[in-house]
Amino acid sequence: MIKIQQNFSLKQSNSFGLDSTAQTFIEADNAEELLDSIKSGRSSFSDLLLLGTGSNILLSKPAVGTVIHPVNTDIMILDEFPEYVLVRCGAGMDWDKFVDWTVNCGYYGLENLSLIPGSVGAAPVQNIGAYGAEVSNWIESVNVIDLESFRTFTLNRDQCGFGYRDSIFKDPVNKKWLVWEVVFRLDKEPRPNLTYKPLKQEFPVGYRPEILEVRNAVIRIRRSKLPDPAEIGNAGSFFKNPVISGCHAALLKENYPDIPAYYHDPETAKIPAGWLIDQCGWKGFREGPVGVYPKQALVLVNYGGATSIQILNLANRIIESVQKSFGIKLEMEVRLI
Repeated sequence: MIKIQQNFSLKQSNSFGLDSTAQTFIEADNAEELLDSIKSGRSSFSDLLLLGTGSNILLSKPAVGTVIHPVNTDIMILDEFPEYVLVRCGAGMDWDKFVDWTVNCGYYGLENLSLIPGSVGAAPVQNIGAYGAEVSNWIESVNVIDLESFRTFTLNRDQCGFGYRDSIFKDPVNKKWLVWEVVFRLDKEPRPNLTYKPLKQEFPVGYRPEILEVRNAVIRIRRSKLPDPAEIGNAGSFFKNPVISGCHAALLKENYPDIPAYYHDPETAKIPAGWLIDQCGWKGFREGPVGVYPKQALVLVNYGGATSIQILNLANRIIESVQKSFGIKLEMEVRLI
């Protein structure tokens, strides 16, 4: 099925709740029909935007050209082995509903990524991660539609160019690559990931939790710290956690003994952006309809009626403040459209 609408409001299609209009809005759950529509000229590509649930974007323009919104939600077990299973899921599936399905089936790997807003198709694009896990560790391959050449192809994990909140799909030269399906390789043997300290603290020392217990603990933590986009407009973590040199981290540690620094190797350290923003006094800040969430400084919020300009102005003030205080330039995790 393919559904095409003109002059479609995107206000309900982005978690910040910003008002913008799509000249053409296309919903598709069938790849062949989508390509046939494009080839026949029923769909044009002016100012193309590939849109999932709109949970990691900031719409900066009052209008965009063509929006393609996948709504394919099929889940299929492709192959099963004693230790793992291969599962294919359509890009249009709600991410947390898919995680819930894997947990109920007893497949390990994605439980730490519970309650992350967005769609399955957006997961590899952003290489979503939380609580000591990244989705790239569980992706086997990604099925892609090139909307310019009309070809379909598959990229394995190594070909996806995964990095910290990054992938080959973010490269501007690939802006017409539509993630259509994702294949996951999930464990059948229990391997709970409790490397994230607040998650580990949810359980007694030495306890080995079941998969559902891990999911429920992640959900409790997220709900205690993060606002529900249905109640307060936001896009989750607005900034990436910066990675700095080990030398820079050591210098900061001298002046700020409590600064959290996570060393991946002796030469680099990741610093929580939320801690930096909080230290600069922004946590709980509010100016009219925009602000910084009181329980998590990493989240910028739209209390109602905010514009993209107001949100960007606040973000830039925070970036300048952190750079002045710590010599670290924050990068936006949210995609500016």
